[in-house]
Amino acid sequence: MTNDKKKLRSRERDAIIRSLAAGVTPRTGLQHIQVGRIREVEALLKDIESISNGGSAFRLIIGDFGSGKSFFLQLVRSIALEKGLVTIHADLAPDRRLRSSKGQARNLYAELMVNLSTRTKPSGNGLTSIVERFITQARKDADNLDTTVELIIHEKLNHLSELVGGYDYAKVISCYWQGYETDNEKLKSDAIRWLRGEFSTKTEARQALGVRNIVDDANVYDHLKLLSLFVQEAGYKGLLINIDEMVNLYKIANTPSRTANYEQILRILNDCLQGSAEHIGFLFGGTPDFLTDPRKGLYSYEALKSRLAENSFASKVGVIDYSAVSLYLSSLTPEEMYVLLGNLRHVFAGGEPHKYILPDKALKVFLSHCSKNIGDSYFRTPRNTIKAFIDLLSLLEQNPELKWNELITEVKVFEEIITDMPDALLQHDEEIEEQLSSFKL
Repeated sequence: MTNDKKKLRSRERDAIIRSLAAGVTPRTGLQHIQVGRIREVEALLKDIESISNGGSAFRLIIGDFGSGKSFFLQLVRSIALEKGLVTIHADLAPDRRLRSSKGQARNLYAELMVNLSTRTKPSGNGLTSIVERFITQARKDADNLDTTVELIIHEKLNHLSELVGGYDYAKVISCYWQGYETDNEKLKSDAIRWLRGEFSTKTEARQALGVRNIVDDANVYDHLKLLSLFVQEAGYKGLLINIDEMVNLYKIANTPSRTANYEQILRILNDCLQGSAEHIGFLFGGTPDFLTDPRKGLYSYEALKSRLAENSFASKVGVIDYSAVSLYLSSLTPEEMYVLLGNLRHVFAGGEPHKYILPDKALKVFLSHCSKNIGDSYFRTPRNTIKAFIDLLSLLEQNPELKWNELITEVKVFEEIITDMPDALLQHDEEIEEQLSSFKL
């Protein structure tokens, strides 16, 4: 198996390996290990383009636990950053929901704001830099037009007043400018706190900033729409919102609470499909049960079931409709798993083929080992296979005296399937890498 990919920096290599060994998605270097999913990536690229052009997008990314949902969401997020979008992301949890009355929705908003990222701030905490970018441009416009910065800010954000909470949002941005102009760090800090949803009472917000409203459980979605318009005014192309672990809504035992969250999803879906939302996109990651369970899943809510139903013509002939709202992540093929293991081996060696710990034959034997001990599920849920392979490489690296064929038993399951890697698959893998590398992930 040949590999002429570039050498990796040790810092990037270590970050990837640590993440994969822990069973979590790496934050960087995704292009070094991504295989397959090219049709899914192409579909989401169209969504990103739609957001950039002033439209909206809504997708449910559906797959079993360990199937690569989080990896795929992170991949799309990285592409969106390179395309000039702002991204925010969070996992749902018992204390984070889309809709609630006990602070869980505001907790979700606060987590999203902590993870707000731009191309220059890919690791989060990018809100202040966005506000200052907006302020800087407002100052330039004010100088060019020989007017005040306050007037420019008012003109740029005047259209926000048409939305719920828009007037206060614009006022808080003006407060940040006042703090910026007068070196009032407290005022600047209070403005950022308000934007992040960190004020717990309206009284506190009124005393600090002179506004009457705060981010609360009832208006989280409204503030996300305001944010999407604000980042566009700040010079970005839109906002992409990634929310994973949607299965936590499925697990809510209280039916009214679960229904309230599904109603919020319906509201978001309707806004995106009807064009009521601008420069915004939502990607929700969930399991098949979260979507299709007729008792507790999204299909239990009739209005959502009709909108999210699978394309009957596509299912009839066994193909995937990549334009559908619900996008199922297909299982990796044996050939794609082989390429994946080769990519992992390459990353582990720091991008230097002469440092490979395992020969090509060992990759086939490892796949056969997984098939015998795990079964076909390792195609659908590659997380465990990846973690086991990294564990194997780590053990061999730490103990050079060990032989790989002493650790994994050779079986013949894949000898006929993967004898010589098809040229078409290698070309397919190279096309994916070239496409992802073009975004400088």
